[in-house]
Amino acid sequence: MVWGVLPGPRLWLWARRGALVEGQPAPDFTLPAYDHSGRVTLSSHRGQRPVVLVFGSYT
Repeated sequence: MVWGVLPGPRLWLWARRGALVEGQPAPDFTLPAYDHSGRVTLSSHRGQRPVVLVFGSYT
């Protein structure tokens, strides 16, 4: 029902559109720490070890 009302493929292409180019630094963002002890900003890790982002559910 939802896909009949919403233009799914167009929304998907719009969401994936961006201006990043390979080799360009990732946009900065801030997330809560996994142990809720504070917040972590991507730019605070620049120049250190590589950062790996994992998105998904482990439930």
